Amino acid sequence: MAEAKKKLKGTAVRKTRFDRIFDAIIYTILGLLTASYLYILIFTVSASFSDPNAVYSGRVILWPVDFTLQGYERVFQEKMLWIGYRNSLFYMIVGTAISTMLTITGAYALSRKDLPGRNIITGILVFTMFFSGGIIPLYLIVRSLKLLDTMWALILPGAISMSNLIIARTFFANSIPTGLLDAARIDGCNNIRFFFRIALPLSKPIIAVIALYYAIGLWNDYFNAMIYIKTRTNYPLQLFLREILISSQTSSAMTGDVLEQELLAQLQEIIKYTLIVVGSVPLLVIYPFLQKYFVQGVMIGSLKE
Repeated sequence: MAEAKKKLKGTAVRKTRFDRIFDAIIYTILGLLTASYLYILIFTVSASFSDPNAVYSGRVILWPVDFTLQGYERVFQEKMLWIGYRNSLFYMIVGTAISTMLTITGAYALSRKDLPGRNIITGILVFTMFFSGGIIPLYLIVRSLKLLDTMWALILPGAISMSNLIIARTFFANSIPTGLLDAARIDGCNNIRFFFRIALPLSKPIIAVIALYYAIGLWNDYFNAMIYIKTRTNYPLQLFLREILISSQTSSAMTGDVLEQELLAQLQEIIKYTLIVVGSVPLLVIYPFLQKYFVQGVMIGSLKE
């Protein structure tokens, strides 16, 4: 088998003219998409460091014009911003840990063929992806559990995403052979030990992918906070950023002086880009460390031996 694989690797695959044209089209489309995404990212960062008048007049094309930290000074004047950062980090770290743990353990259990009624359980869970009780019943449940206006209201009610559970279940079903469990049982390994000592170490790619999905969702979540959180000290960062943007727009609209109104509108432009950068930095820092596992994880189910 090993010799056959070596021969296959050494054999060059001859592409037809249609294959080469198709590859050229695909690479061109991917190149254009990559360039557009990079341009948006670079432009946003450059605009946040540029002079308000240059941003407002459209003189910022790629690099910063008349470098200034005025936007960041305005944003970081808000003392509650740091509380928002602390809260969002708590929501993201604790919520991601809980959600990933529950999702991985549930997905492993559902992937086991010897679990009684696993297809029925999976069908019931999948049903919730298409039919939901709505916001009001969920609000009543959160209130009855005394989670309202607590930090746990943003973590526990949506701790498990069914789509992530299905992805993890597919990974375990395709990547952890049944024979591996049988061999471990011969050596005296029970189910719990097999899960922690064998299944989990082999599941680093899917754990990284699921954790990244949950982390992004929890970091960007503001709608649930608007519903469940009333105390400002429990606000996530996104709500404070929203308040800063709204307050700058209100100040610009209320002033009667035309010149002052234009200056506030210019400042509002760089505040908008600054808020995007401030809200995106943690995820941009985290992603490179998970990229290796993320690339492996997104290929789940594409190949099956």
